[in-house]
Amino acid sequence: MTKGEPHPLEILYAVIESRKEADPAESYTAKLFARGEAKIAQKLGEEAVETVIEAVSGSKDELTAESADLLYHLLVLWAARGVHPDEVWAKLAEREGVSGLIEKAARRPIGKKGKKS
Repeated sequence: MTKGEPHPLEILYAVIESRKEADPAESYTAKLFARGEAKIAQKLGEEAVETVIEAVSGSKDELTAESADLLYHLLVLWAARGVHPDEVWAKLAEREGVSGLIEKAARRPIGKKGKKS
């Protein structure tokens, strides 16, 4: 990837977005969208667990493959919820140069239902 080219995650996000109206019988991404945000989030969680398992006991290649699956499902969830990668990049940029401990302490606690209180 050279400077000025879109990031591979942004390219993948555009492909995912293009599948929103696709036939779920012909597109795995469209099938995920049809099943809804809760199912997408569940699948993301499954992929996160698989990634952790490979990080602990798998090979580098297996970790790489599971990481790709994890990122794909994260992007599907972003698309389902209307979050664009640029918004995430901007949030990361806001945190640049800030201690992770300080940034985390400044966040509002998350309540029992997953919403910030």
